[in-house]
Amino acid sequence: MKTEPLCIKLCGFGGQGIVLAGVLLGTAAVQKAGLNAVQTQSYGSEARGGECQAEVIISSRPIDSPLADDCDILVSLSQAALDKYLPILRRDGVLIYDPEFVREPPAKPQPGKGPSRTAAYAVPATAIAGDIGVALAANMVMLGFLQRITGLFSADDLLEAISDGVPARYKDPNLKAARAGMDLAVKRMNETEA
Repeated sequence: MKTEPLCIKLCGFGGQGIVLAGVLLGTAAVQKAGLNAVQTQSYGSEARGGECQAEVIISSRPIDSPLADDCDILVSLSQAALDKYLPILRRDGVLIYDPEFVREPPAKPQPGKGPSRTAAYAVPATAIAGDIGVALAANMVMLGFLQRITGLFSADDLLEAISDGVPARYKDPNLKAARAGMDLAVKRMNETEA
């Protein structure tokens, strides 16, 4: 997978913390790991329940544009968002999705409609966050999973960015959710190697 710059698009619906996840991802890259990052976001006028996306471009070199034509990693927490953004996932890209809200698309989409991909990970982020007691922390499960599979920065970098970036009353469940995402990624990588 191409790594310089790396474009990550997170998408779902309003109320899932998509924009917060994008901001925290960029914060960990810049303030904790010393990388360059740009983050953009958009969401429907409906706010909660409407379409929402955040894009983060990360690089060790200066970034020429805050916008990318395609993405290397697509993280989807809703079917409508996946349907909209799958066509911009690079041919060697990685798909990460929550099976509670998204059914995995075929590996080889229709000709001219999006790429094949090197990997697809079903991450039951909403279920894991629900088990922790805060279903809205699914975004943090996804961030933890992303940290482990990309290795862009350390686990501590991400955990510090979360700790600094969320309200104090939500800090512990969000940190627990991120750690759960990291643990799941390690488990999935070990299964792949076995």
